[in-house]
Amino acid sequence: MGGGLLTALIFLPLLGALFILMQSEERAIWNSAFIFSLIPLALSFYLLIAFDPHRADYQFVEQYPWIPAFGISYHLGVDGISLFLVLLTTILISLSLLYSGGGDIEERAREFCFFILVLETGLLGTLLAVDLFLFYMFWEVMLIPMYFLIGIWGHGERIYAAIKFVLFTMVGSLLMLVAILYLVFAAREHFGRLSFDLPLLYEVPLTVTEARWLFAAFALAFAIKVPMWPVHTWLPDAHTNAPTAGSVILAGVMLKMGTYGFLRFAIPLFPDVAIEAIPLFMTLAVIGIIYGALVAMMQPDLKRLIAYSSVSHLGFVMLGIFALNPQGIEGAIYQMLNHGISTGGLFLLVGMLYMRRHTREISEFGGLWHRVPVYAAIFMLVMLSSIGLPGLNGFVGEFLIMLGGFLRLRLAVVIAVVGVILEALYMLWTYERVMFGPIVNAINEKLADLTTREIAVMVPVIALMFFMGLYPRPLISRMEPSVNLMLARVHIAQARLDQKSDRRRLATADRHVPMTDHVSQIAAAAR
Repeated sequence: MGGGLLTALIFLPLLGALFILMQSEERAIWNSAFIFSLIPLALSFYLLIAFDPHRADYQFVEQYPWIPAFGISYHLGVDGISLFLVLLTTILISLSLLYSGGGDIEERAREFCFFILVLETGLLGTLLAVDLFLFYMFWEVMLIPMYFLIGIWGHGERIYAAIKFVLFTMVGSLLMLVAILYLVFAAREHFGRLSFDLPLLYEVPLTVTEARWLFAAFALAFAIKVPMWPVHTWLPDAHTNAPTAGSVILAGVMLKMGTYGFLRFAIPLFPDVAIEAIPLFMTLAVIGIIYGALVAMMQPDLKRLIAYSSVSHLGFVMLGIFALNPQGIEGAIYQMLNHGISTGGLFLLVGMLYMRRHTREISEFGGLWHRVPVYAAIFMLVMLSSIGLPGLNGFVGEFLIMLGGFLRLRLAVVIAVVGVILEALYMLWTYERVMFGPIVNAINEKLADLTTREIAVMVPVIALMFFMGLYPRPLISRMEPSVNLMLARVHIAQARLDQKSDRRRLATADRHVPMTDHVSQIAAAAR
């Protein structure tokens, strides 16, 4: 059993949020919020150290009856699929608070820190819940703080962006809720009792039609959250208008709830349908890769450019997931982490520039290398990580995804490579326009380089980029058993589909046997 470790990990940020409401002095608020974010960070590192890399099932499990009349239990667990996403969440929350306390948030600090810590509880609960009711509860909880973070501390059309974010996500969530309830009642028909417990729901027999509709409901909810093309339109507005910390958490963690949902729920619950859907989702992923890269190239706003690059990056993640082989899925999980680190780092750097100039328009800059060399050097490293330079974290994930995708559908990978080229093109072009050339705008002459606090925020990001790029084995070895266990359900479904296909082919062949062959067979049998 887990001994309460996962419960502490989830609810200590909520306890910190309540504690902050009792504070009145601004510096005490920021210090308290940061300390309360460091506790789950320390617990997640302990989780990483104590995690058994050879086990495929859930570890540190906590399971207690909660609402037994409805089959609802308080069931938590962590495996190789969720382990590093938990760690990523706690890292980015701490870095976001450290950054925001340096002047990015100038008013209502107490409420800001409160919502950040409540959001951390929702994110961690979503990743660690093994009961579907508990999962759905945390899934909804994490929407509310992000709505307020965008709507109160955002920029520009922040109310519009916040409402659009909630409406898109709620549509998918309600459909998923209907699918969850249908699945639970199907479990009652089969097992004689209601249950929201995920391992039990994996075994519920469904007709082909039922499985297709339920998969569609889950898949739509997760595709909106990713977001996949063409249900991505809420993302650029949310990113552009969110405060820097909101953009970091949204890109670094919240989008991964969609890709995580496919791996944890949609595919293993309905493996037969997932196999049928491979061509559809790989096509959508490739369109998203190319579309995101082309639109990013045309953006005049730095933050909006990075937002559209996320559509392209997460297209690669979906490509790896629906390769449905170990290389593709391990690469997809690795790329989720890479995207959180690299894109989170880019949003932090754009936020630092915005604090100095109060604009994100690319045309307003140029020649910054001469005035802010430390900033320019760090920006270059993070940018190269984002485009997958060998030796940095982005390369490992993209390579594994390409390998897994090539084994599944070669044409999709051939087209996706164009997206890699386009990404390098628009990132390098953007860097050249912002950092090189003469300083045309006189106000840029007065820019100050990074402060000690800002360097402290970026150092962990850079360290993770190099560690994951040069030494990926510790991460992949911990993912591998859980990925193989999940794929075992897919392999069983594939074998079942192959058997059905063989029977249909034999039946068709038998119907087309010439009459003379039947006569010969009968005569031979008579002799």
